Order: sequence, then structure tokens, then C-alpha cells
Amino acid sequence: MRTRHMERHRTDRIGWLRAAVLGANDGIVSTASLIVGVAAAHTSHSALLITGVAGLVAGAMSMAAGEYVSVYSQADTEKADIERERLELLADAASEHKELAAIYVGRGLDKELATQVAEQLMAHDALGAHTRDELGISHTLTARPLQAALASAASFAVGAVMPLLVTMFSPESILVYAVSGTSLVFLAILGAVAARAGGAPIMPGTIRVTFWGALAMALTAGVGAMFGAVG
Repeated sequence: MRTRHMERHRTDRIGWLRAAVLGANDGIVSTASLIVGVAAAHTSHSALLITGVAGLVAGAMSMAAGEYVSVYSQADTEKADIERERLELLADAASEHKELAAIYVGRGLDKELATQVAEQLMAHDALGAHTRDELGISHTLTARPLQAALASAASFAVGAVMPLLVTMFSPESILVYAVSGTSLVFLAILGAVAARAGGAPIMPGTIRVTFWGALAMALTAGVGAMFGAVG
């Protein structure tokens, strides 16, 4: 007896994975950069903690609102396109059938087979066939605003907590180095985990995330040191 072939794909993770990785990365980078920049200006330890907590709350809310508005706009566009396609099917189904058949011809089917495929798919679910094959909108990749907002906010908070904890327990004399070093480690781990979850090569993802995090912290530390020297 033949066993059923099970394929594992990761496209169903794209929506929440993108939002979660973006949130965690931004949480680590923005909070660590904020703390490092303010610390470079010779601010007190308690002020650094308040700065970090304020950055966590503001950043999490900003990520949630930004993702929700952005993804909701995408969802509205998808709904409008689907409604337009529904009206076109009602107005001229024959032209829509030819349009769908032409898409299949472009993908490699001969004209006769493409016509048959289009006819059968439209008989089963005309709007679904056009939504998927003409508009490129599928259930797997459809926009989910609330999911994206919650994933971004939660992952930002988790990412931001990491440099905050290091700040809390590090002596002031080595705080900049401790936050910078551990944050780069956190970013490297995040890049590796995200690449692994998405089925992508681990090393390029790790290097990419770590490089941009290091650049952000270096620039903010420079700004903080400059204003600290001026003060």
C-alpha cells in the first residue's frame, strides 16, 4: 500500500512570520539603539531604564497601528478587486472565460486544454478561479490585519525586553558594550530562527539582520556621544 505523499510548504507562514520577524527585529534594534545612544550621552542608569520602557511601549503601539493600517489597506484593495471581478463575471462571462484560458495558455497549456480547464474551473467556482489565477489572491496569502498587528506588537515587546534586561543588570561602566554586544547576539539568533522557519539559507539571513542592527547602534551611539560632548 502506497503511503500518502505529504509536502511541507511554508507559504502559509508568510503573513505572521513577516510581521513577527519585523517586530522582533525592530524591538531589539530600536530599543538597543535608543539605550546605547542615550547612554553615550552619559545619562543616569534610572533614566536609561525609563527611556527603554517608554521606547518599548511606544514602539509596540506604533508597530501594531502601522501594521494594522497597512495590511488593512491591502485587504481593502483585495476586496475591491474581487468585487470588480465579480461584476465583470456577471456582465460578460464569455470574455472572462477567454481571459482565464489565455492565462493558462501563457503558463504552458495548449489552447484547447486551456479552454477546457477554464471552463471546468469556472463551472466549479468562477470567482475563485479568477481571484486566484488572474488577481493572484489566495486564501493562504490573503491579508489579515489583526493577525499582523498583534504579531508585530507582541514580537516588538519581546525583542525590546532583551536589551532592557541587559540594561537593568549591567553596571554603568560597561553598559554600552553589554547592550550592544548582547543585542547583536540576539539579532543573529533572530535572523537564524527566521530563516529556518521560512526555509531560507540561515547564514545570509543572520548576517543581514546583524549588519543593519550594528549600523543602527553605531550611528545612534555617535549621535549620543556628540550631544554628550556638547552638553
